[in-house]
Amino acid sequence: MDNNLYEMIFKRKSFHLFRNIGNQKISEAELKDIENKFNDLKPLVDDIKVKIKIVKDSTTCKRGQEYCILFYSEKKDNYLQNIGYLGEQLDLYLVSKNIGTLWFGIGKVDEKELDGLSFVIMIAIAKIDSADKFRKDMFKSKRKDLSEIWEGNSYLDIANIVRFTPSACNTQPWRVESSNNELKIYRYRKEGKRGIMPKDRVIYYNQIDIGIFICFLELCLEKNSIIYNKELYVEGDHENEYNLVAVYKIKQSED
Repeated sequence: MDNNLYEMIFKRKSFHLFRNIGNQKISEAELKDIENKFNDLKPLVDDIKVKIKIVKDSTTCKRGQEYCILFYSEKKDNYLQNIGYLGEQLDLYLVSKNIGTLWFGIGKVDEKELDGLSFVIMIAIAKIDSADKFRKDMFKSKRKDLSEIWEGNSYLDIANIVRFTPSACNTQPWRVESSNNELKIYRYRKEGKRGIMPKDRVIYYNQIDIGIFICFLELCLEKNSIIYNKELYVEGDHENEYNLVAVYKIKQSED
């Protein structure tokens, strides 16, 4: 993964409304660059076909954006996590170009299929005229207490970064069991805050959220030169309270 994306974790914010962002526009060259960048991104799952389409407008996303990036995918095991993982890499890359973003989960499109691939989710984007309009202090953002998402005392420095992962309606559906040699990642399902998210879509969006979380986690591991082996588990539409998503085996350095 592109290690330059790590620093963008601290800069990015969700532009729930694109207001007071100046008069700059995303250029045709930047649009082409976005498409090229997406095609170069590292997937979470190698054999899933994906594609994006950048459109000028979406009838359901009226947030003042210039464009919407529509994500399409084959429907295979863990395709939702894969889109979250890819989409967050693109999100952070856009932030590096002073392009503001918003994961827009409830957005609907007329074109529900593209080249045989199904629509998954969209990200709304707009050019921001100053880096000062992005997040100034990530640690002032409201998130769950560390104890709610991280069990154990290992890698707490990383835990204090990844807990700021964005999620649909701020549900933050992740739980980590940590030890020196292993990190177990779970999708934690709990009835509670879901905002305007329909109840029957919570699992769907939370699986995308888990892909976003894994992107943050791996950027942090790699930033800290932590070598790991990852085993990804099939994440279906389960009703379990805890669903095992991935296990990271940490390779300890030899002194």
